[in-house]
Amino acid sequence: MTLIKNTLIALTMFTLAQPVLAAESVATVNGKAIKQSLYDYISKDATARGQKVDENVKQMIVNKLISSELIYQEAQRIGLDKQADYLAQEELSRRELLVNTYLQDYIKKNPVSEASTKAAYDKFKAEMGDKEYKARHILVATEAEGKDIITQLGKGGDFDKIAKEKSLDPGSKEKGGDLGWFSPAGMVKPFSDAAVALKKGGVTAAPVQTQFGWHVIKLEDTRTAQPPAYEKVKDGLQKQLQQQQLEKFLSELRSKAKIVTK
Repeated sequence: MTLIKNTLIALTMFTLAQPVLAAESVATVNGKAIKQSLYDYISKDATARGQKVDENVKQMIVNKLISSELIYQEAQRIGLDKQADYLAQEELSRRELLVNTYLQDYIKKNPVSEASTKAAYDKFKAEMGDKEYKARHILVATEAEGKDIITQLGKGGDFDKIAKEKSLDPGSKEKGGDLGWFSPAGMVKPFSDAAVALKKGGVTAAPVQTQFGWHVIKLEDTRTAQPPAYEKVKDGLQKQLQQQQLEKFLSELRSKAKIVTK
């Protein structure tokens, strides 16, 4: 009697548990339950991206999960989940997911303040200076080529034509070397220093060397700088500050860790 009683109790508990188990899954595939939590995550993500999750979308999500489960089971059946490359990729994917989740949480808990962003904006404006410059340049590989071009210009050579023929800068070559308007902070220092020192219409007396090569520069015009409005650059500045914050945090972690490379 005791054995029968215990069996009946066990069956009763199993029967009562079925609605709970069913409520925790959206479907079963070959007896394997697809968790409700997976559906909830996809639905939540779709909603966050502005998609309305109506009945049609709900069914699409469930069908996608079923298709995924079918292929998942088939991959397991033929042993793909045991292969070394898969296992390595799985570990790397899990690691990357956890790292990204941590970084998102860190940024959320350590937001860039409005005061810091405005201070960065003030620094940005100061670096821009109060003037903008419009210039052309001809980029060549050697100093001798640059000197030869300056000689040609001194004899009345056409800057636009020579730039199209000889400049190595693909971004400005077809425009006759035209760089448009720029602030000194937007160019490498040797270039900006040379451009700022020129008078309107002037050409550098000697080629200017940078890491890109040798430049012959012609200053076409100057104007009072018009820095972009704070609201237009705010997001970009905040991202820069967040990146700097993360780099500092990582540097602190490295300084405290015992790292041994082989």
